[in-house]
Amino acid sequence: SRRRLGLTATLVREDGREGDVFSLIGPKRYDAPWKDLEAQGFIATADCVEVRTTMTDAERMIYATAESADRYRLAATAHTKVRVVRKILEQHENQPTLIIGAYLDQLGELGKEFDAPVIDGKTSNKKRGELFDRFRFGDLSVLVVSKVANFSIDLPEAAVAIQVSGTFGSRQEEAQRLGRLLRPKADGGEAHFYSVVSRDTLDTEYAAHRQRFLAEQGYAYRIIDADDLLFPISEKDK
Repeated sequence: SRRRLGLTATLVREDGREGDVFSLIGPKRYDAPWKDLEAQGFIATADCVEVRTTMTDAERMIYATAESADRYRLAATAHTKVRVVRKILEQHENQPTLIIGAYLDQLGELGKEFDAPVIDGKTSNKKRGELFDRFRFGDLSVLVVSKVANFSIDLPEAAVAIQVSGTFGSRQEEAQRLGRLLRPKADGGEAHFYSVVSRDTLDTEYAAHRQRFLAEQGYAYRIIDADDLLFPISEKDK
């Protein structure tokens, strides 16, 4: 006789059809909350932070007059995010870090800015394998990746992820990206997941929706202003 077993960490779809899978493999038999797995040591603890940036006046003018279909891309790829990414990299210097996004021009800019390789859909399997191996073995501390890294990529050394853009409000993608960091660390350390968003735009609205699945799993995002990250109180007082 034939048996089917389905395994997933993200049984969620934006079209609401996640229940269709049960017609193919039968009913759900077991569901382990992520925080229970964390408490038992099967996955690493994670600090989730949303960093809100303010677009420049010029960027906001372009955003305000753009077609609705273009607004998320404009907000998600705002150049003001670059200095926030730089500051996060400085804070986590020498920690294996993934910079994750959805727009190739933005990822290319970040790759050049931080002298980091970029992996996207055009990168050959051989080249991907070489770069992932260099990251695993510590030869690369920063890797820029597109949505190709959402699926079936084993990078247990990854300790930090900086998300600069995504597939609109996809809850599944948000969980997959955090999942890249959750392999238990050899030193027992905490994973750090940053989502950099442009305030008062569709970027912020989609970010709130993306976080819903993880919120249901018990994760809470700390929301901080980019200026508080870039200019800590001690520096502001100088």
